[in-house]
Amino acid sequence: MKASMKDFRKAITERILVLDGAMGTLLQERGLAPGGCPEEMNLSAPEVVESIHRDYALAGADILVANSFGGSRSKLAHYGLEGRVFEINMKAVEIARAAAGADCFVAGSIGPTGRFAMPVGDADFDELVDIFGEQVRAFAEAGADLLSLETFLDIRELKAAVVASRQFSDLPVMAMMTFDDGGRSVLGTPPEAAAVTLDGIGVDVIGSNCGLGVDGIFEVLQKMRSVTSLPLICQANAGLPVLVDGETVFPGTPEEMTAYHERLCDLGVRVIGGCCGTTPSHISAIAKALGSFPGTWSAPPRKGWLSSRSAVVALGGGAPCAIIGERINPTGKKGYSEELRQGKTRYIRAEAMEQIQAGASLLDVNCGAPGVDEPVALESAVYAVSGVASAPLVLDSSDPVALERGLKAADGKVLINSVSGEPKSLEMVLPLAKKYGAAIIGLALDGTGIPETAEGRLAVARSIVDAALSIGIAREDILIDCLTLTVSAEQERAMETLRALRQVKAELGVGTVLGVSNISFGLPQRPVLSSTFFAMALEAGLDAAIINPKDERMMDAFRSAMVLLNKDVRAENYIAHYADFSAVESSRPVKVPESAAIRDRLAAAIIEGDKDGIVSMVDQASAEGLTPMQVSNEGLLPGLEEIGRRFGANQIFLPQVMLSAETMHAAFARLKESFGDDMGPSLGKILMATVEGDIHDIGKNIVCTLLENHGFEVIDLGKNVPAARIVAAAREHRVDAVGLSALMTTTLAQMSHAIEELKAAGVKVFTMVGGAVVTPEYAETIGADIYARDALEAVAKVKAILGVAKP
Repeated sequence: MKASMKDFRKAITERILVLDGAMGTLLQERGLAPGGCPEEMNLSAPEVVESIHRDYALAGADILVANSFGGSRSKLAHYGLEGRVFEINMKAVEIARAAAGADCFVAGSIGPTGRFAMPVGDADFDELVDIFGEQVRAFAEAGADLLSLETFLDIRELKAAVVASRQFSDLPVMAMMTFDDGGRSVLGTPPEAAAVTLDGIGVDVIGSNCGLGVDGIFEVLQKMRSVTSLPLICQANAGLPVLVDGETVFPGTPEEMTAYHERLCDLGVRVIGGCCGTTPSHISAIAKALGSFPGTWSAPPRKGWLSSRSAVVALGGGAPCAIIGERINPTGKKGYSEELRQGKTRYIRAEAMEQIQAGASLLDVNCGAPGVDEPVALESAVYAVSGVASAPLVLDSSDPVALERGLKAADGKVLINSVSGEPKSLEMVLPLAKKYGAAIIGLALDGTGIPETAEGRLAVARSIVDAALSIGIAREDILIDCLTLTVSAEQERAMETLRALRQVKAELGVGTVLGVSNISFGLPQRPVLSSTFFAMALEAGLDAAIINPKDERMMDAFRSAMVLLNKDVRAENYIAHYADFSAVESSRPVKVPESAAIRDRLAAAIIEGDKDGIVSMVDQASAEGLTPMQVSNEGLLPGLEEIGRRFGANQIFLPQVMLSAETMHAAFARLKESFGDDMGPSLGKILMATVEGDIHDIGKNIVCTLLENHGFEVIDLGKNVPAARIVAAAREHRVDAVGLSALMTTTLAQMSHAIEELKAAGVKVFTMVGGAVVTPEYAETIGADIYARDALEAVAKVKAILGVAKP
């Protein structure tokens, strides 16, 4: 019976729970003015909000989601309500509770702030935690049963919301991201990477909402299930929006919303509800359909994974050995140490790319050197590596302040290198790993040093594992380093290390890692000895190896061992590398040398996002006699065009595009500083605006940045812009094209209205539309000249329609 449900975490193991439907859709039907603040109705019209909750409860919902999605101070500030955060969110829960009675759970809803986390945006991680914390505290005090984090586009912003949820309450957390029909978020995060990150940070339920219909959400959840054992949530739209008689309509019927129920249940979906366009009728159909499905559920076995913003890597559990690239380490590297002291990241970015190309699956990042502000350096290094490489990170530091700074900067689930058996180390590192959802490397040593025997190292490893498990770190997120000692000094210790490795795996059930190359220190032809020991360790069950992946002898041993140990299925990776070695070699990216032509170096700098070096290259190009137009058209823009090609081929994603755009911006700023108005003609004037009633402008801002980088003059009117102002500005500035953005389904009609007003006023411009809820079909229906699904497509189509030739 519903009335017996007291514990949400227990309830989702006993039966599939029904979540309610769209709040915004019904608020608009019942009096919310276009562009009005939905959350303000908690204060001015609580009876309307309560009536919606009551209708969903009567339809069969087990969970009522409070009217607080935009209740953060960032969102409320658009309506002058930032000082009433606590009041509005408390009231949201109280209203939902009044409608729920004893039969339904009440969830506090938290949506995005409308900003991206640094370095993609301007939002500091701690600032985001503080913003979300205000809502969480209000929900906890008001007596919410759980938290629902919804419609997030940025995985780091969602991480901040989870950290706030855990820091300011002990409520269960459901966390959802929104994906496009290409299977990624706006910033390039696939469902697998989102799931690994959220699983690591300790949410209770993960899934997806908005953006897609039930068929698309099902595909997203299938991918999530491949990497997580957590319960899943499906909160689909009622189909994809269409325009009917000037109004946005979601065509999905209640019956269509239940078509995937059997497959969703088999997948381990434990909460099913509706997002945009769903009504009490949809929820009633869902509740009735679920009545015939079995209730109880047991989670599948958990596995070890690490993630970045855009990729996942399996760790242990029979997966191939993970190769941890060791080269981003200042030990013995004077040039890198000096860069760290100067706050530069060129070496870091170059080394990250080279190690990935050589076969590294994870990247160790170490910034500890004399005279270096390690917390600042590690944060900067994490941003730099994440901007050029998709590999998950290993944060290598003994400084807890630096570690926490790096953990906040990381997009995904990282591996901390390392913690020892010393109590101080355990007390310092383990809570950080737990708070930010990281895995750990445990060193089999304590205050007495490295035990001589395998049994001694096993005992230290056991103490680390027990301590980690006691604070909630999963066994699958623990790797033990049995420590590689040099055979030149202690020859008998090599086999003792391998014996310890086998014992740790057999008796503790955790993964293992070694810094393999230490074995050969002080001996000639080190790769010969190191690669042989590597092969022996792999046969003993090594799960991760810290090596130089650019050492071909080591990688030869690795690739061969993976075939022989049956971890390279059908020898596919081995064949791909060795079948036509000359072809492989010729296909690898070649680093542009310092002696290359300045045009090639400029293009490479844009591709690599070399903000540190681009200004000096622009100065060099000018000194060699290149005009501003030559610097731009023959050096910078070819690099940006290559970025566009890679983005279109899904080889890179939005963060890398933005890094290249920022590098381009730095180059143009330098050219303008040197040449002023002698920069050549603009390619055209583009007016950009987010339509009236919509306060989301992240996507529009990205389009503006890239248009400017390609040589267009951009007039940016901002967000929530009435059609009359768009028409007036288009006339005043005599623009060539008008770009309109909308993220909310409720504001799509304003996009159509703006285009109609432009035509009625006789303003002859090309019109371009885009945004998360906009489709090509909708663009055609409202008479837009261009539909762009992303910023780079927008630039390409504007160039084409204005007749701008490629450089």
